Formats: sequence, C-alpha cells, structure tokens
Amino acid sequence: MKASQSSSKQPASESMNEKGTAPTDWRFEALCRIRALIQEADPHIVEEVKWRKPSNAMRGVPVWSHGGIICTGETYKDKLKLTFAKGASLRDPASLFNASMEGSTRRAIDIFEGVEVEATAFKALIRAAVELNASLKKTKSGRAS
Repeated sequence: MKASQSSSKQPASESMNEKGTAPTDWRFEALCRIRALIQEADPHIVEEVKWRKPSNAMRGVPVWSHGGIICTGETYKDKLKLTFAKGASLRDPASLFNASMEGSTRRAIDIFEGVEVEATAFKALIRAAVELNASLKKTKSGRAS
C-alpha cells in the first residue's frame, strides 16, 4: 500500500505511530487491524493522513482512497470511527454500519474496545466501495450510463 503526502513510503498509521502522535492503546491496535484488512481487500488502496489540526492533536486522520475516498479512521476517547464516504450507497448485508445512519451519503462503523469487525464482511464492504468509486468515475467520464 502506498502512503501519499508523506516523505516516507510508510502507511499513514505507521508514520503516525513513529512520530508518537497515534494513540498507543487499543484504538491504535484496532486501527492497525483495520488497515491490514483494507490492504487485504484491495492492495491498490492508497492510505494518507489528512486534516492535521489542533483539535486532533495534529495527528490527522487516516484516509483510504481508490478512485475516490473509501473511508476515514478517526480515533475518539471511547471508539475508533470508520466513516465511509459513500456508505449510504453500499449494500451492507452483515449490518456493519452502526453509526451516522441518518445521513443520505455517509455511513460509519463505530468500533469500541473489545469489539472486532467481522473480517470477511468488512473486506467485502471495502471492495464494494472501490467498485462504487470505479462505476461513478466511469459514469462521469461518459463511458457508462
């Protein structure tokens, strides 16, 4: 996996941890597991850190993209939140989405301490998001209807 907007070729989560800016508790462990699942689902996804600001202690937010944003991974005091940019347009047969359900575009998965995301279902959701981005890109370029 490539890491964009960084002088090193490391994934954003590793870069954040080396700089001591990532949480070092269960949230970071969950973020590392999610990162691995995303890479397994699609090794061409690009991971980068965006939106560094004082409100997130300048850590920034890991963002995974392939033909557009797939999802972001934000750490909060009590959870890791994975927000899918076009989640409302994705089928979620395993009901992984459990947050931001009221919106018309995004959907999120809140992961709390001790809870693990079902790997097979999560990777299927990642692949579906990549496919959605690709289909939208084709539609915009006029190659598909």
